[in-house]
Amino acid sequence: MRNNFAKEMEELHTELIEMGALCETAIGEVQAALVTGDTVRAEKVRQSDAAIDSMEKKIENKCLRLMLREQPVASDLRKISAALKMVTDLERIGDQAEDIAEILTEAEELRAAAQLVPLEEMARAAKYMVTASIDAYVRQELKLANKVIEYDDVVDELFLRTRHKLVAAIDAKAGDAASLLDLFMIAKYYERIGDHATNIAEWVVFAGTGEHK
Repeated sequence: MRNNFAKEMEELHTELIEMGALCETAIGEVQAALVTGDTVRAEKVRQSDAAIDSMEKKIENKCLRLMLREQPVASDLRKISAALKMVTDLERIGDQAEDIAEILTEAEELRAAAQLVPLEEMARAAKYMVTASIDAYVRQELKLANKVIEYDDVVDELFLRTRHKLVAAIDAKAGDAASLLDLFMIAKYYERIGDHATNIAEWVVFAGTGEHK
């Protein structure tokens, strides 16, 4: 029974990594689409959200089966409960990437305006947070989880810089106002991705300690 449980937990970890990888790819692809002006690439990200949604349902079902059939001990139950919470945040990360892609498929002129703000830095930071939070869960590294939580300050600071630059550009009429507002929304979505990655890291801490920040 215990060997079967260990195998199921290993499969759960693998599926979480796969779902996280889908989210990481979506984040990278929407940023590449913004830099290149490739609306076809953005549309593919929109279509890929269905795969993330499917992974969420698959992992949720596995977690519920593990709870009901395997009767896990307290520490394992915390890990399974944390995974259930994490997939919700991962699904929301996929939604945020899809939201960015939707903006990009409808606004080809954003490429030039995007050079005004540090969106590429925000994308890299958000992608790192997603990768590291999942890695922290699988390896049960509380130090890494806490590093992700602290790293959210980096994304927040980049968002504030972006907002400041966009407000200044609008005031100075330095670009198309609609495009600048679209860029603000994209920055806000990256900031939310960072928030969801922080949530994942906080559930890693809960899985390891029983305490939720």
